Amino acid sequence: MGAAHDDESSAAAPMTIAEQLRRERDEQRAAVNRDPSDPRGIDALDSLDSLEALDWSTDPWDETMVAGSVERLRWQTRSAKWLAYTVLVLVMAVILAAGAVGWWYVRQTNPDGATGDPVSFTVTDEDTLESVSERLEARGLIVDASVFRWYVDRQGGLEVMPGYYEIATSDHMGNVLARLRTPPTETYNKVTFPEGFTVGQIAERLDEKVAPMTADGFIEATQDPTLEVPYRPDGVTSMEGLLFPDTYQVSNGESEAQVITRMLSQTERVGAQEDIVTKSQRLFQSPYGILIIASLIEREAKTAEDRPKIARVIYNRLARGMPLQVDAAVRYGTTISGGDPDTIPFAQQRDTPGPYNTYANRGLPPTPIANPGRASIRAALNPAPNPSVGDPLCAGLPEGVACEYLYYVLADEEGNHAFAVTGEQHYVNVQAAAAAGLLD
Repeated sequence: MGAAHDDESSAAAPMTIAEQLRRERDEQRAAVNRDPSDPRGIDALDSLDSLEALDWSTDPWDETMVAGSVERLRWQTRSAKWLAYTVLVLVMAVILAAGAVGWWYVRQTNPDGATGDPVSFTVTDEDTLESVSERLEARGLIVDASVFRWYVDRQGGLEVMPGYYEIATSDHMGNVLARLRTPPTETYNKVTFPEGFTVGQIAERLDEKVAPMTADGFIEATQDPTLEVPYRPDGVTSMEGLLFPDTYQVSNGESEAQVITRMLSQTERVGAQEDIVTKSQRLFQSPYGILIIASLIEREAKTAEDRPKIARVIYNRLARGMPLQVDAAVRYGTTISGGDPDTIPFAQQRDTPGPYNTYANRGLPPTPIANPGRASIRAALNPAPNPSVGDPLCAGLPEGVACEYLYYVLADEEGNHAFAVTGEQHYVNVQAAAAAGLLD
């Protein structure tokens, strides 16, 4: 069964043309049946068929189904390969060169490291783009002056404007250019001067926040005789108490004198809003006297409820001819005389003579001791009323003795004060404050 199956499979399989030709030749040879010893040659053959039946050897080229190919010469192959290698090397060289230039350019325009704090950079009237770029490089604000000029030229140029600029270190070249394109008068720093700051503290804060300005320059500018100072009487040169504490937008194009002028104008504006001229007359004070009282309130009071009461204590003591005994004034006197009120014992400061010693002197100190805010000016113009007859503070007073606020001392850590109308009441309050650790 297996052999029959194989024969059927062979019969069914298609034959190639070569196989068909071979089979036909084999059949023709068998038909001729020539004896090998027969001497007949080609001429003796009866027909072409007999000729084809001769025993020709099979040529493998007869059976190939694929056309042959011509092999290239070795020198041609080498030339093509070298040409390809050369092109590849050139392409890689161009890519590497472009990458190196790109990396170098990035490092020139955007230095390594985080952007640092802004520093002051001054442009003068004589400066040009070249001189500015050279000084920027010298101060480490850009990497290369020539690259900066090339960059500026590609970005539309730069009109060099004199003034003060704030430029961050290690910043992108585009940000440096943007800073230099912003006019100094449009570059602002927000500066806050808290209520109760002295002139010296204002000068230090301005020095800290606005790089072109200095504390010494500010103090010197306060002595400018050409400045118009509202409310200040003739003969007084101090600017204390006349610079309104607030938050100001200070431009890099301003000078110390211009900042002072703005603060003086704000004091005048607030004084007009609070009707300082009219109300001061009712209190038998000048507007400048009101500012002195307001400065005492500003440095003594810690809460809104205490401000008008402290104002009433000051007015009552002035009316009675009593020393004000305001500790803040004594400490201010120590400061302006060159001492440190935080290291010198207060008892020593209190015993030191001086115009701001409100224990030794009667009346108001010669100038304000700080720059008061609106709340303290309002309290100075609107002191609290004295205690009413039914107030516990008034109980037990001898007949004919007025019940008036005359004393105060700290009562808690939040800054509230305890007020008294007699020395005995005040003594009790002082002992309680000392026990609570609220006094020096």
